[in-house]
Amino acid sequence: MNNIKCPHCGTVFTINETEYSQLLAQVRSNEFDKEIHDRLEKEKALLEEKSKNDLQTQASAKDKEISDLTTQLEQLKQTLALENQRLLSQKEQEITELKSQLENLTSVKELELNQALSKKDKELVEVQNQLERLSLENKNSLIEAVAAVEKERDDAKSKLAIQEKEAELFLASVKSDYEAQLKAANEQVEFYKNFKAQQSTKAIGESLEVYAETEFNKVRAYAFPNATFGKDNEVSSRGSKGDFIYRETDENGIEILSIMFEMKNEADETKTKHKNRDFYKELDKDRREKNCEYAVLVTMLEADNDYFNTGIVDVSHEYEKMYVVRPQLFIQLIGILRNAALNSLKYKQELALVREQNIDITHFEDDLETFKNAFAKNYTSASNNFKKAIDEIDKSIRRMEEVKRFLTTSENQLRLANNKLDDVSVKKLTRKNPTMRAKFEALKEE
Repeated sequence: MNNIKCPHCGTVFTINETEYSQLLAQVRSNEFDKEIHDRLEKEKALLEEKSKNDLQTQASAKDKEISDLTTQLEQLKQTLALENQRLLSQKEQEITELKSQLENLTSVKELELNQALSKKDKELVEVQNQLERLSLENKNSLIEAVAAVEKERDDAKSKLAIQEKEAELFLASVKSDYEAQLKAANEQVEFYKNFKAQQSTKAIGESLEVYAETEFNKVRAYAFPNATFGKDNEVSSRGSKGDFIYRETDENGIEILSIMFEMKNEADETKTKHKNRDFYKELDKDRREKNCEYAVLVTMLEADNDYFNTGIVDVSHEYEKMYVVRPQLFIQLIGILRNAALNSLKYKQELALVREQNIDITHFEDDLETFKNAFAKNYTSASNNFKKAIDEIDKSIRRMEEVKRFLTTSENQLRLANNKLDDVSVKKLTRKNPTMRAKFEALKEE
């Protein structure tokens, strides 16, 4: 047991070892925090003072270095000025010598120039004579050249006439070949019409799908070795599905290209003619539900529409990343889209790397958030336990005060008892008891 004296009221109360240890730990923790705070303040002041001294030392060193450099610069300026004066005097002397030499050379050159002029006059006379001779010779050469050109012109005319005859013969041959090809094409169209007339609606649609799959398999081995091209057998939540899906990935599993294909064909005798536009909306929904980048409608509809017969038609202004082609162009469209995708593959790989980094950052943030939640939970638990401990200490203090009150009351009772004990005497005890008084008196007599 330990006695504790209140510094405010001076009351002394007793607590057990556990409560005393808890109070002592609390006091030590506060004193330790205060001592640490004081030490940190002193260390901070010392560091600030040291940094000021270091800055002053560095500033004085820089001032000295600047002074030394200024002195060196002045010395260098004086040296350069002297050197410039020396060089200037030397150059002036050289200029004087050169002027004298120039004057001498001028007189010599004048004599040489006069001699050269007389010589040139003679040469000029000779050149004029030669020019007259050449003029006569050139006239003869010109006459011969004109005769040769006229001969070449006549030869060219005869060759041109021969070429015109050959061109006429070639044109007649081409015309006959074209007429033969046109006749064969008309026969093929007629055969195709008869063939379509004999097929059912389902067979017509399936024939276009078979054609597309066959054409792709012809070039799969060397053009698209790492791609998959197959039927879309997964029915969407809307009960719809496309015809074919093309997918291609690189060695790291990053998607290079994905295309949703829809094949549309119909018989010529069909009363209700569909338009290509009728299938855009469903094709776009299928592309999005199957996570394909592009949508392509391979169609034989609207056969007389020049808009769809000119080549690859881009309808992305109506539906994002959608194209319409005739069957003979769908392989070329895959090649075009694949080349464009390969050009952007580097950016896709960088984007995948950034996404992985973002996932790592997300995991880090999740772990950090988990740690913060766990720490907050532990802090809350510790705070609650601390409050409970404080409450228990307050309860203990109240119990000690209650014990103190009881002890104070006992002390008063003992004091009263002691006062009553002081009033006790043999005379008082035997005053109303004659027997006891007689025994005490007998003891005194003995």
